[in-house]
Amino acid sequence: MLYDRSDVTQIFVGYMFGIDDSRVCRIIRRLEPILASVMTLQTCKKLSKEEVETLIVDATEQSIERPKSGQKPYYFGKRKRHTLKTEIRVNPAGRIVHVSKRHPGSTHDFTVFKGDKRPLKESRLFVDSGYQGIQDIHPNADFPDKTSKNKPLDAEEKEYYTALSRVRFVVEHIIGDLKTFKVLADRYRNKRQCYGVKFNIIARIVNLKNGFV
Repeated sequence: MLYDRSDVTQIFVGYMFGIDDSRVCRIIRRLEPILASVMTLQTCKKLSKEEVETLIVDATEQSIERPKSGQKPYYFGKRKRHTLKTEIRVNPAGRIVHVSKRHPGSTHDFTVFKGDKRPLKESRLFVDSGYQGIQDIHPNADFPDKTSKNKPLDAEEKEYYTALSRVRFVVEHIIGDLKTFKVLADRYRNKRQCYGVKFNIIARIVNLKNGFV
């Protein structure tokens, strides 16, 4: 139900019910707000001790159609495409506890974090090197320093970054779960203002799939 109009699934559904795929698309758009009212990810008023103590944070990007106007903010030079960026926060068990608003792809990861709801001060955050500077607003954060030929890692630093990578693997795995839905994996062709609703619905489905009610 969350696939975009170019996917064969809508054509197949239309065939099954004797309607064209454009009508299927319109019906989905009508049903989506209803589904969102019961399936979007809700911010818990009470978090468990584990969720307060530890959060693993990462941003994910998705390709979009080239905007007709205002293209520059959406163009991500590293990937040479126009993208949307969303940040997710998960606990060590893999439960998604927060999804940010959508941002143009050129937005820096740390900028997304700063513009969103801040985690509790006592939370320990695990982030990647894209969050350089986070220690200025959240001292209790672990992240790898950027290395270079002139600044190689010593044995202790290598051991620490290996351990950090193991912790961060949880959020990478959850992003992989999100990307099993084609609407978040393929080039996004729907209206950008609808993107956050779709992302939140899928985040809730992933939580349910992983055993979190």
